[in-house]
Amino acid sequence: MSRVVVATAFGGPEVLSVVEQPTGSPGAGQVLLEVRAAGVNPADWKGYTGAFGTDPAKLPLRLGFEASGVVAAVGPDAVGPAGPLAVGDAVIGFRLRGAYASSLVVPATALVPKPAALDWAEAAGLMLTGATAVHALTAIGAGAGDTVLVHGAAGGVGQALVQLAVAGGARVIGTAGASGAETVRRLGGEPVGYGDGLAERVRAMAPDGVTAAVDAVGTDEALDTSLELVGDRQRIATIANFARGGQAGIKVLGSGPGADPGTALRDAARLGLTALVEAGRLEVQVAGRYPLDDVAAAHREGMTGHSHGKLVLVP
Repeated sequence: MSRVVVATAFGGPEVLSVVEQPTGSPGAGQVLLEVRAAGVNPADWKGYTGAFGTDPAKLPLRLGFEASGVVAAVGPDAVGPAGPLAVGDAVIGFRLRGAYASSLVVPATALVPKPAALDWAEAAGLMLTGATAVHALTAIGAGAGDTVLVHGAAGGVGQALVQLAVAGGARVIGTAGASGAETVRRLGGEPVGYGDGLAERVRAMAPDGVTAAVDAVGTDEALDTSLELVGDRQRIATIANFARGGQAGIKVLGSGPGADPGTALRDAARLGLTALVEAGRLEVQVAGRYPLDDVAAAHREGMTGHSHGKLVLVP
């Protein structure tokens, strides 16, 4: 049996419960994963708050797309992107279904080796934010010589965007509140406070112009500032403002309506992300660790949008 989180109805975090369900045994190409930590992401609560619809056939709904853990059993032909898997392997799983659990059966193709440089919680928070950042930076063609404006640079995806853009040779200006500015600076970006006058402050920092932008927060300010500062709308991407992004003719990425999910690109990014971690060029900052039983509290914290890093559940 496994302890798993389910949403028993559509609504707020109060609809979440921890229940016991059978785990089953791994079949061909599958692995039984003992979960050490599971990453918390906005896509998790969007599934039960109605953002992705309210089809009652989906209930009870299991949550969680990423986790770190140990291989407990393997089925025949259990081969991941880095090769065959064996009992005892420390791995990261992405993309999973129902990762908020003490154990679950997953496809071997979803697992890559966990970098020794990351603890379990950090490893659980690497893939969704990292793969999202790779997708966004690829979509806008960010690279050496660019000046990239990142909105929400102190958040989970924002931190990955800053680090990956800097690793690719770009200059990064990242919006953040006062409490997140030092995080942005430490990761190689140049922090700028959001709020009234943002465009003018960015212009003062980059008199030669901003060549690309990524909106990781979904505010009108982020979109309006990007449109004002970046001449080519195909070099602006949003992962959060789906409605206005599509109307404005910019790149709309992710799981929202009309967005490009970038599934193949994000899956292909996994081994590159772990390689950057091993090389000391990418880190994961964990903002909070919650027991599985406190999943509702973790989601309430995440919904505030003010966490500087990843929130993680620990079974």
